[in-house]
Amino acid sequence: MGKLNQHIESFEDLEVWKESRLLRKRISKFVKTLPKDEKYRLVDQLIRASRSVTANIAEGYGRFHYQENIQYCRQARGSLYEILDHLSVALDEEWLSDKGFDSLKEQTITCIKLVNGFTGYLKRSKTNLVKESEVEYTTDTNNK
Repeated sequence: MGKLNQHIESFEDLEVWKESRLLRKRISKFVKTLPKDEKYRLVDQLIRASRSVTANIAEGYGRFHYQENIQYCRQARGSLYEILDHLSVALDEEWLSDKGFDSLKEQTITCIKLVNGFTGYLKRSKTNLVKESEVEYTTDTNNK
């Protein structure tokens, strides 16, 4: 990931939104493999949670105050943890292989790290008026 060297003009330019969008697409593809009787149970929950992540990042971006944006990021993070739980249900019910679970879990955790990094950026910006292009946030846990 490294330093962000681009100008941010929209929520669509945010790395956290881009990665969450990829997760949303993967979740959408995965739920098509679930049993039909799960349509209004697990399928619906996974779709709603994955859409909630990107929607909250977008809505927070559109808010005037940093603190409001931070609150929407917290909602997005909560939805990511909800996805992890729903994926564990799919694993337990043997609708998802260990490999598939690990891959989706890894991508979900990447999104959680990006949300945490973006939230940290917003907190610093709130007090220091820092521009995002000047801040490094990454999923690399060794690069704190």
